[in-house]
Amino acid sequence: MKQTRIFPSFTITKKATDSLKSGHPWVFEDEVIDRPENVPNGSIVDVFSEKGTYLGSGLLSESSKIRIRILSNNANETFEKEFFERRIKYALDYRLAVMGEDFSSCRLVFGEADGLPGVTVDKYEDILVSQILSYGMEMRKDILYTSLVRHLCEIGVIIKGIYERSESSIRSLEGLDALDGWYYRDNNTNGIVQITENGIKYNVDIEHGQKTGFFLDQKYNRLAVSKLARGKTVLDCFTHTGSFALNAAKGGANSVVAVDVSKEAIDNAKENAKLNGLDDKIEFRCENVFDTLPRLVDEHAKFDFIILDPPAFTKSRRTISDAERGYKEINFRAMKILPRGGFLATCSCSHFMDTDRFIKMLKSAAFDAGVTLKLIEQRRQSPDHPTLMNVPETDYLKFFTFQIN
Repeated sequence: MKQTRIFPSFTITKKATDSLKSGHPWVFEDEVIDRPENVPNGSIVDVFSEKGTYLGSGLLSESSKIRIRILSNNANETFEKEFFERRIKYALDYRLAVMGEDFSSCRLVFGEADGLPGVTVDKYEDILVSQILSYGMEMRKDILYTSLVRHLCEIGVIIKGIYERSESSIRSLEGLDALDGWYYRDNNTNGIVQITENGIKYNVDIEHGQKTGFFLDQKYNRLAVSKLARGKTVLDCFTHTGSFALNAAKGGANSVVAVDVSKEAIDNAKENAKLNGLDDKIEFRCENVFDTLPRLVDEHAKFDFIILDPPAFTKSRRTISDAERGYKEINFRAMKILPRGGFLATCSCSHFMDTDRFIKMLKSAAFDAGVTLKLIEQRRQSPDHPTLMNVPETDYLKFFTFQIN
């Protein structure tokens, strides 16, 4: 017999039951086998096994394949405003603990990893940029924003604006309209925020930049590149805002060439180089990396450190094989360019390209290039983007540094 509960009861399959018991927080559409009618979208609902065992409570999303996102398995939780305020406080306390002095610009909320499914909030100095991709959380965003601003104020951080970048196509799968604009802001606040990371200044365009404006997850990986770059001739592929190139130059590289196919990205990277007085050490090229690398192989170009930070080549399992070929192509070409003793930093930001598959691809590229890879370091996203070990979707960034032998 089911426990008496205050929320609508949903019964799920054994497969989904096992998944929830393992700690994964999602129930998919085809895993619901019994439910009441006319439950409002975004409601809190209870989830039970076929045997009537209470498994947890979560947010109903009627238009999404992820039908229920579990919030808690505490049978005594009522999910009032205080519940969401506590989750925000936990998220902030975690960042203060793991980021320390780097708290000025970091990710404050990382969805399921912080028990706030579908919610991303990045802090750029005194501006917050949010992305909400869950119907239930969209209904409760006022509570989240108010709590964030209040708790930050309590530690001496005054927020001057919140910008919503909820334009993702995932919103439509949730039955939500795209949303791109200011939730609120002070009169003198605009869409360009200057931040400092690893001692390097950047102008972040929160209104038009990719994602929320800047890729904060590579913070400490950029620092690792900086430490390896001294005295090197560096090629930074897919440079975007120029962040790896700037870290290499600041770290003492003899010279840096930074390549990106986007003119807008190259223009932005040039401005960031000027902002830091490093424009005389970096040559920027607006080119397609897939054209650049084969040409450099043919030219017997002299680089002794290559950085590969491509965009996600796949956002679904259906295209993983094509993505793997793309990763192998750029890594193979980089290995052909680098001399014995040269250095390679390479990464993937797609969780579909899991670590084992990425390593297998690197071994294959090395074999074809006739080189041996000496692993220096294996890294992941910075700790403000925490990984839940039982939720593989939160473990997405792979970053390796090698010496070529």
